[in-house]
Parts: sequence; structure tokens; C-alpha cells
Amino acid sequence: MRRARASCRRWSINSRFLLLPWVHIQNLATATLARALRRLPADWQAQYGVTPLLVETFVDPARYTGACYRAANWVELGETSGRGRDDREHRRHGAQRKLVFIYPLRRDALARLRRDV
Repeated sequence: MRRARASCRRWSINSRFLLLPWVHIQNLATATLARALRRLPADWQAQYGVTPLLVETFVDPARYTGACYRAANWVELGETSGRGRDDREHRRHGAQRKLVFIYPLRRDALARLRRDV
């Protein structure tokens, strides 16, 4: 269990990304995501002393399509169960399911995460 927790520090969660609907600039979302992802490893190394291997995000399909993540080559893994991150006791059922996307920051990110577990 301790090794699994240690590997959790090797990925980052992109919890908020919103471009206002009245802003119309071609490729703004993908360019912004790309710039943030280029900067993320160095920022995390400086702040937390660890370099992330993977970035994860969740999209509410009732409100958004996730098109900007797909266009930026993020990988859609599937849907959550709908419980939410604060449901430690598995009691919350029927909440909104989210789409899960990941973006490996290195080609060998998945292999490295498997080794850490």
C-alpha cells in the first residue's frame, strides 16, 4: 500500500480548465493545454521535489464534450462510477459520472508507474 501511495505522487490532476464560451480564438484550448503540460514537470519538481509522469482530468459529459482534450491527444480511459472523490465509504451512488482522460508526460510513464507499485 505504501508503494501505491508513493506512485500517486507521480501524477497530477488537472482539476479546472475552462475557456469562456464567448472567447473565440482558434486552437486556444489545445495551445493552452500544451503550454501548461510543458511547464508542469519543472514546476512540480521545484515545488514538491518530484516529477510527475502522468496528468489526469475528469470531464462532466452532461456539460462538456472533452473535445479540447481529445484534440490535444489526451487518452480517454472511460467513465467514473459516479461516486465522487470524497466518498471514502462507498455510500454515494447515482452521482454524475465523469469521463476520465490522461496524458502521459513521458513515453515510458505507464511502465514507470507500474514499477513504482
